[in-house]
Amino acid sequence: MVSTIGKTQRATSGRRGPRGKPRGRDLDPAAFAEVESLLGTDEDSSLRRRDLLIENLHTLQDAYGHLALRHLRALATFMNLPMAAVYETATFYAHFDVVHDNQAPPPPTTIRVCDSLSCQLAGADTLQAELQAGVDPSQVRVIRAPCMGRCETAPVVEMGHRHLGYATRNAVEAVLDTGHYHPEAIDWQKLDDYLGEDGYLLLSDCQTGKVSVGALTTMLEASGLRGLGGAGFPTYRKWGFVRAEPGPRYCVINADEGEPGTFKDRYYLERAPHRFLEGALVSAWAIDATALYIYLRDEYPGLHRVLHEAIAELEAAGLVEPGYIVMRRGAGAYICGEESALIESLEGKPGKPRHRPPYVAQVGLFDRPTLVNNVETVYWIPLIWKRGAEWFAGHGRHGRSGLRSFSVSGRINKPGVHLAPAGITLNELIDEYCGGMQEGHTLVAYLPGGASGGILPASKADIPLDFDTLQAHDCFIGSAAVMVVSDQDDLRAVATNLLAFFADESCGQCTPCRVGTEKMLALLQRDTWDVAELSRLSQVMMDASICGLGQAAPNPVLGLLKDFREPLAAQNVIVRG
Repeated sequence: MVSTIGKTQRATSGRRGPRGKPRGRDLDPAAFAEVESLLGTDEDSSLRRRDLLIENLHTLQDAYGHLALRHLRALATFMNLPMAAVYETATFYAHFDVVHDNQAPPPPTTIRVCDSLSCQLAGADTLQAELQAGVDPSQVRVIRAPCMGRCETAPVVEMGHRHLGYATRNAVEAVLDTGHYHPEAIDWQKLDDYLGEDGYLLLSDCQTGKVSVGALTTMLEASGLRGLGGAGFPTYRKWGFVRAEPGPRYCVINADEGEPGTFKDRYYLERAPHRFLEGALVSAWAIDATALYIYLRDEYPGLHRVLHEAIAELEAAGLVEPGYIVMRRGAGAYICGEESALIESLEGKPGKPRHRPPYVAQVGLFDRPTLVNNVETVYWIPLIWKRGAEWFAGHGRHGRSGLRSFSVSGRINKPGVHLAPAGITLNELIDEYCGGMQEGHTLVAYLPGGASGGILPASKADIPLDFDTLQAHDCFIGSAAVMVVSDQDDLRAVATNLLAFFADESCGQCTPCRVGTEKMLALLQRDTWDVAELSRLSQVMMDASICGLGQAAPNPVLGLLKDFREPLAAQNVIVRG
C-alpha cells in the first residue's frame, strides 16, 4: 500500500492547530541543537522537505556512526514529521543503525562481508569466520551484507566506505591498522576530455532545435535500444508514454543496481560519467522534465563523489542549470531497484512498491508523470546518435541484434564486464571473452540474469542470451548478470544463498513474498525437497506477490527442480515427487 503520511498531513494541516510538543518522549534540546548544527538552520524550510528525510538520516549516520533515538526525535521535530514516519523509514534501510535509548551503539568500525553467490563461491563464508575470530568485538563488528556490485573481484569486503576486492584476512587487518576507510580513488574522464570527443554535442543540438524529439525517438526505435536494467522495455515507447501525460514531468535514473552479480552500471559510471550524464539529460529533454533525479546505490560511495564533481563541472560550464540535476543516495535496499519503490524512496519514505495501475509514467515522483531509465540505457544514447542506429543494431548473433554488457562472475578465468553481441551463448561468452573455465572446474550451471533470472544446466549453454530467448526455459536475461557454477559447488548452498537473499530483501509489504521467501528457504534447508510443496508455494508467490521480487524469487528453485535432480542427488539432496 502506498504511504499516505504526506497526504494526511496536507489534508489536516488546515484543521489542526500546532502541537505544543511532539507526542511520546520529550525532545532533548541538546540533541536538537546537534541536529541543527549538522543540517543547518535555514528559515525557508528547504532542508525540512519530506523527500530529504533519507539524506538527513545519512548525514546523522555518517556523523555519529549510528542513529540514536534522541537524534531521531530531534529530526522529527526539525522536519515537522511524525516520529513514527522517521522511525519507520530509518529502520527500513540496512545502512542505518538505529540505537534505542537503552542500547549501546555499534563498535566504531564495521566490516561488511559480501554474501552474494559470487562471493560465496570465492570463499566469503570462510573469510567471515576468520575475521569474526580475529577482531575485538568491542571495537570491530563483522556482519554479512548483500551484493556490493564488485563481483568480478570476489570475495569483497567493505570497511567504512572503502571496498576491498579479492579480500583476505591479512588485507583486511592491514586496513584496520591504517584506519583508512575512505572510498577508493576513481580515474574518470573529466569534462574537457569528453568535450574533445564531441561530448554534449547531441544535447546542444537537441536544445537548439537541430535535433527533434521525433528524430531521436525514430533513431532509438531503429536501434532496438531497450531498458537494460531488467525489464527490457523499448526505450522510445517509454518516452512516448511519459510525453503523452500532462506536465510537469520528472526524469529519474535508476542507478541502484542491486541484483546479485550485476556491476555493469558501476563499470560505465566509473569510466565515462559525462557520457551517462549527457544521455540522461537528453532523456530529460525529450520528455520536457522539470528536473533530473539520479538515485545511486549507497554501495558506490566513490561514485557519489565522481558524479557530484561531474555535475559541478557541467554547472560551472553553463551546460546545465544549477540544481536541475538532483543526486540522491540509496540506503541499502534491493527492493528500490523496482521503479515504484525507488520513487517512494526518493520521496523520503520506505521503499515499498506501489500497487499498479497507475504506473509511474502516469503518477510517479511527487505524483507527476515520471520517466525511469537505467544507467546503461541512457549511456548508449549519445553513442548511438553519433555512430548510427545501424551500428548498434548491426551487432548480434543467432538472429538477435544489438550489444549487451554482460556482468560475468563465478568460476571463469576473466570475470568482469564484457561487451558482446546480443544473442551470444554462454559457451561462446566463456570461450571468447572470459578465458574459459577455471582450472579444475567443469561447467554445471549458470544464472543468466542474476539471482532472479533463474538457473540453467550446462546442457543448455547454447541458448542465445538476450531478451525473449530464455522465457521458454523459465528464465530471463534481466540485467545480464551471468554467474557461472561448476561441479565443485554445492547446489543446495547455491539455492539457499539465493533464497536467503530474497527473504532478507523482501520489503515485507505483502504476505506471499514476506512469508513465502522465508518458508521456501526453510524447505530448501531440508535433506528432502518435496516437489509438490515447493511448486505450490512458488505458484502462490508468483501469482500473488505485489512486485517482481516475490514473483521471481522461486525461479532458481524451479530451475533446480526441473533440470538438476541427478546432480542434487549426488550431493545428498533427495528430490521427491
